[in-house]
Amino acid sequence: MTQPVIAATGLYVPPLSISNEELVSSFNTYVETFNAKNADAIASGSVAALQPSSAEFITKASGIRSRHVIDKTGILDPELMRPNLPERPNEEISILAEIAVAAANDAFSRWNGQPAEIDAVICAASNMQRPYPAMAVEIQNALGIGGFAFDMNVACSSATFGIKTAADFVSAGAKAVLVVNPEICSGHLNFTDRDSHFIFGDVATAVIVSAATEDASGWTILGTRLKTQFSNNIRNNFGFLNRAAPEGIGARDKLFVQEGRKVFREVVPMVSDLIIDHARDIGIEPATLKRLWLHQANINMNEMIGRKVLGREPKPEENVIILDEFANTSSAGSIIAFHKANADLTAGDVGLICSFGAGYSAGTVFVQKR
Repeated sequence: MTQPVIAATGLYVPPLSISNEELVSSFNTYVETFNAKNADAIASGSVAALQPSSAEFITKASGIRSRHVIDKTGILDPELMRPNLPERPNEEISILAEIAVAAANDAFSRWNGQPAEIDAVICAASNMQRPYPAMAVEIQNALGIGGFAFDMNVACSSATFGIKTAADFVSAGAKAVLVVNPEICSGHLNFTDRDSHFIFGDVATAVIVSAATEDASGWTILGTRLKTQFSNNIRNNFGFLNRAAPEGIGARDKLFVQEGRKVFREVVPMVSDLIIDHARDIGIEPATLKRLWLHQANINMNEMIGRKVLGREPKPEENVIILDEFANTSSAGSIIAFHKANADLTAGDVGLICSFGAGYSAGTVFVQKR
């Protein structure tokens, strides 16, 4: 059986960024306008007054200080409160495919192989721009790659599920598989919701999983494991069978919604146990892991998982956090962390790429520096 390795990763970062202070200024203007328009209903008790937010609240609750976005003006417009991304004609590459191609090309520039060696493309992301043709097939076409391509959606766990699938293809004989994670999370975020309007950012990542060669670069995939457990606590109900007008009944659940406290309480032990059990099943003592590249959902979740896995307080370099700049980028978060913080490790060092999110879903990928 062929040994799969992570041969290279790539990253595309949108040039625009929104600070907490900018986001709060826009949100609080929206709150003031809403409360003024609904003053009588609020006074009668039939409508609840909205509460303002603050940059300090966001940072304390999440560890987030800013986020990169594809469009900034629409999000910060108190009368719009969503990204303004005009639909492109069918003859033009879609936005999601465009940023995925940029991340893929960055990965190709770091790889000793050639795009022609790619046998498959997996687009693994939390939201696809359209149901079909598959985003992966459009990305494959734009890159001029042969073989086959398909989409995969397991919400925030999509990247690790994609890596697991790619590793299985390579073990079965594929030469190399490209996994791309384009995430325009601002498009499914409710920027009028105080509890979640700050959570997400936009980005795209790419991972090339290939067969091991005599070239000793890259990371050997020591083991992969996936887990799902149904929950309604993180949900997005938008779909062709249940669309709703922007102001229609149930419209809010056509965007991202979550019960944050329940998610924290239920996901942290689930993920910690998955990591510890998987590590020991493949002969790794969790406390010896050199680095954790976890899903970037919330700094408090990441810190608690890090403590549970390592059995102590992790050092900053051991538990990589990129939330302050990128916010939650869904499936791409753990890959950004891995991409930006692995060059200092030496041959033989073992680390963990782990993602978790809606489903609930979680995936672990243990890797060793070659």
